[in-house]
Amino acid sequence: MTCKFYLLPNNLAANICLKITDKSGKTIDLNTSLEIIPEEWDSFRQRPKNIYKKSNKKLNKILNTIKLYISEYASSCNVKKSQISKKAIINFITRICNDDLETLPPNSFLKYTMQYINSRKEAISYSTYHRYMVFYNLIEQFQGEICKHIYIENVDGNFAAEFLKFGHKENYSTSTINRTIKFFKTILNFVERKGIKTNVKELEVGREKQYKEIITLTEEEIFRIKNTAISDDLEIARDWLLISCYTGQRFSDFIHFSVDQIIYIHNKPFIFFIQKKTNKHIQLPLHPVVSEILSKNNDQFPKALSMKIYNEHIKQIAKISKINQLVYTRKRTGFRSLKTKIEKWKAISSHIGRRSFATNFYGKIPTPLLMHATGHSSEQVFLKYINPTDNEKLISLGNYFEKIYNLEKKIQ
Repeated sequence: MTCKFYLLPNNLAANICLKITDKSGKTIDLNTSLEIIPEEWDSFRQRPKNIYKKSNKKLNKILNTIKLYISEYASSCNVKKSQISKKAIINFITRICNDDLETLPPNSFLKYTMQYINSRKEAISYSTYHRYMVFYNLIEQFQGEICKHIYIENVDGNFAAEFLKFGHKENYSTSTINRTIKFFKTILNFVERKGIKTNVKELEVGREKQYKEIITLTEEEIFRIKNTAISDDLEIARDWLLISCYTGQRFSDFIHFSVDQIIYIHNKPFIFFIQKKTNKHIQLPLHPVVSEILSKNNDQFPKALSMKIYNEHIKQIAKISKINQLVYTRKRTGFRSLKTKIEKWKAISSHIGRRSFATNFYGKIPTPLLMHATGHSSEQVFLKYINPTDNEKLISLGNYFEKIYNLEKKIQ
């Protein structure tokens, strides 16, 4: 049996119709009452062109659910050797469109996935919860592709291989696919703790290492930003950018800094706060540059900015400061990010201060102290923030080589 969605043309919006063909060649044509603007329809893939657009997400989910249930219904009819009922299919579609159909059967992989996410909801940050839901939606999309529910016993080595093919077909990066398969293992381990046997040992997560370009500001670039003349409307963003480069904190934390969080220990200023993402208590000495910014602002932190405005302004500041070295980064094209080469100022965003802090002080300050400042729990995660192509460190290393060589030459 095959299902094919197609459009009935209309001036403003087109109805999405469904043609079902059974093994004998008999067809059933249905109007689903679902609509889409014709220009947004992908006739080859039989779905919206951009399935990540807010208005198309629900529609794509409904289409996948229709395919899944009709396919399983047809298989059931085949086993029972009964005819496919047009009335039954219309009933399925109506209930799916009205969100009146249980889409998580018992023992299904998504049922346990949702149980796991709900069990962790109070213990994880919003960003982690959002990442889990991205994995959930990806699995749901895969079910629509293969037109069948995934049950716990289905998740094995063969399943992982099929998911890998699906991921490449949808142009997901290898790292995204591997992270999702790793999440599969997390769910299966969760199920096993309930006493249910799984095939978790059959899942292998790819270990292919991908070079990730870490965009940071060098110390020279930070000094250039600090000393470049800019318009008054950009001053607040520059202050916050410098604060982020000398505290190593996320935007969600540093933008809420207050002088009420500052205490003095042996006449030295420290800021005490709780990181929003990790809920960790951080005690951080204020860098002299941060103290200078406070003095300039009447012993206050700058006015808070939205992330959107902050990101726009720091790009402008970097452009004016001629931070125009060409760098590789991933830039969103359509609804996928692709590796591209651009001027560094275009790649700057709110997280660059945290990465620059880790990179610029790495090797100069003991790593455990830096990790205490950033709030990282493991050195492995902390090192992901380090720019491996820091030219200043490479030049410094080269200078050491020459110094040692000249000393040895003198001895000879």
